[in-house]
Amino acid sequence: MIGSTELIIVGLIVFVLFGAAAIPKFAKSIGEARKEFKKTMVDDAQATNESQKEPPTTPS
Repeated sequence: MIGSTELIIVGLIVFVLFGAAAIPKFAKSIGEARKEFKKTMVDDAQATNESQKEPPTTPS
């Protein structure tokens, strides 16, 4: 597990490499990706539940 010291060091490295202007954009893109991932997971779970409710079809 990552400790607080490691997070601070990584944060400082990111700040030095990308500058203060890029950090909010990066954080926003991470938030949007996380939101889209959660939405996809919920949609997939609903589709799985719906497909399990359908009765099996018999070939004719």
